[in-house]
Amino acid sequence: MHPQPVNMNTDTIFSSLQRISDAYSDKLQSLSDAQFRTTPPIGGWSYSEVYAHIFDASCLSLQAMEDCLNGKGKDKPTAFTVKLILFFGALPPGRFKIPKQLEGRVKVITKEEAQDLVSQFGKQLEADYKQIPRARDNVKSKHPRLGYLNAKQWLRFTEIHLKHHLKQLHRIEKSFAQ
Repeated sequence: MHPQPVNMNTDTIFSSLQRISDAYSDKLQSLSDAQFRTTPPIGGWSYSEVYAHIFDASCLSLQAMEDCLNGKGKDKPTAFTVKLILFFGALPPGRFKIPKQLEGRVKVITKEEAQDLVSQFGKQLEADYKQIPRARDNVKSKHPRLGYLNAKQWLRFTEIHLKHHLKQLHRIEKSFAQ
């Protein structure tokens, strides 16, 4: 087994995920119900739809990680470009279309529903994180765009994806401020 690069340290990623989740919770508390559901002046998703997507997708990512932990995966390679994304900790610049499999799952939700999703994610993350030491690097499940990821890679992807959408929340906030 090859040592993981420093940025794949699961303790560091777990701590980062907790901080990011807290940032989402803090942002959620700062918004009025109306603002949470309003389409921003720049168009695109409302805060509500971002929260619905990001925490639904994050819980699905944790489920994929669980599948790997439980041996329900395949021994497939991870693409080099995906390894670069995981190493550098960021998606390539630009905006991306949501994978077709997830399009119908994005919806307008209430702040209470969003907080429930954030809490559900936190509980699931905590439980799954405790299982990471038993993860096998060769057991991978498929991401709709990135291909096959193992449990540690799913954890890292979840962190990257949550950070990516925090930037989207900042764009929405700026558009309301103009």
